[in-house]
Amino acid sequence: MAKVGVVLSGSGYLDGSEIHEAVLTLLYLDKQGAEIVCMAPDAEQVRVVNHNTGKAASEKRNVLVEAGRIARGKIRDVKNVSAKELDALIFPGGFGAALNLCTFAADGSSCSVNKDVEQLITAMHASRKPIGFICIAPAVGARVLGKQSPKLTIGNDAGTAAALGKMGAVHKECRVDDIVTDEKNKIVSTPAYMLGPSIAHVAKGIEKAVAKVIELI
Repeated sequence: MAKVGVVLSGSGYLDGSEIHEAVLTLLYLDKQGAEIVCMAPDAEQVRVVNHNTGKAASEKRNVLVEAGRIARGKIRDVKNVSAKELDALIFPGGFGAALNLCTFAADGSSCSVNKDVEQLITAMHASRKPIGFICIAPAVGARVLGKQSPKLTIGNDAGTAAALGKMGAVHKECRVDDIVTDEKNKIVSTPAYMLGPSIAHVAKGIEKAVAKVIELI
């Protein structure tokens, strides 16, 4: 049985993990028979958003605590997860990936990545274990693995694609229902809600991405 880590960034697409993307990832991993290890950084969210109004809220929330809502409480601090115990790793999207896992939302191609997340990605790649990136999460992969010229997609947004290119990634345009696979680096990505428009469309690409990650193990 494959053991696959899923890195979450909170709960809610405006300030954490995109819940549809996260749940679809968990669903398709479960259907593949994988053992799932959910994880997130134990850190304060960069911002908190009222998802009913789209406006910033003054309250403070913890990334790990919020991500636990999606994982039904079965979640670990990413700093305590070793690449040695995993066969693969997947990052759902949502603005939390660009806010809480890295600073891409604020700093673009000059962003930095949470040190524990960066360490895990680096160790997984060094061990030749596959990594999947969904929606905006390829920004995290581009920042950490840019020197490896990874092939990634965020769909077709020119500005975001250019930013990934500045970090060393090779961007490939992709439909929402498809994936881009970098066989050399064992990286799989799909646009998901970078394109949308609905959960049914997003699901097709995520299902393919999960299946390909499992195949590459």
